[in-house]
Amino acid sequence: MGRAWNTRFEEAEPVRPFRWTKGEKSFAGWYYAVTVGDHVGYESWLERDRLILLDRDPEVVGIGSQPFWLHWHDGQRSRRHAPDYFVRLGDGRGRVIDVRAGDRMDERTAQAFAATRLACDAVGWEFQHVGTPEPVLMANVRWLARYRRDRSGRPPDVAARLLEVFSEPLPLWAGAERVGDRLQVLPVLFHLLWSGRLVTDLESGLLGTESLVSAGRGTR
Repeated sequence: MGRAWNTRFEEAEPVRPFRWTKGEKSFAGWYYAVTVGDHVGYESWLERDRLILLDRDPEVVGIGSQPFWLHWHDGQRSRRHAPDYFVRLGDGRGRVIDVRAGDRMDERTAQAFAATRLACDAVGWEFQHVGTPEPVLMANVRWLARYRRDRSGRPPDVAARLLEVFSEPLPLWAGAERVGDRLQVLPVLFHLLWSGRLVTDLESGLLGTESLVSAGRGTR
């Protein structure tokens, strides 16, 4: 671990493949993360949701999935664990993330997470165990993720006009109508909400026509 502390695990290939078998409860796949401009693997819908949240997090500049095997001996037998994600933050810090819902935690998993936390502490990385996101927030961010790619933010004159119109808080629908044809305007609006250049309350209720939108500072 001491020799690996500065390895760029956010760029490492996954140490195990992502497979989906018919009848399995989990569902593996690949998500295109605009943060890294590439696909990042996940092994469950819960991991996919966390990946979407990481992709929108302004602190995150790199994401790697299943980045390494951690080996240790628990006093009785050899153990190993592959964390779900290694994240690089903008200030250079490393963060290791394991995703597991609270109702699926068992003693063996808790031991693996505890060993991972100790290893991270030893090399100066952060460790996080994260569970199920708040459902309203996650539903809203999933929707906005459809518009995460830069092409959704074009044409730039529409984006500029939206930022001007929403310099003061307005309902989403009313503000979009001030800019032009909603079929052209709404994808740009949603892209700006994804990036944080426009902001709204994503936690209290589902995004809708009356959601108050205003200009933000931008996250991406």
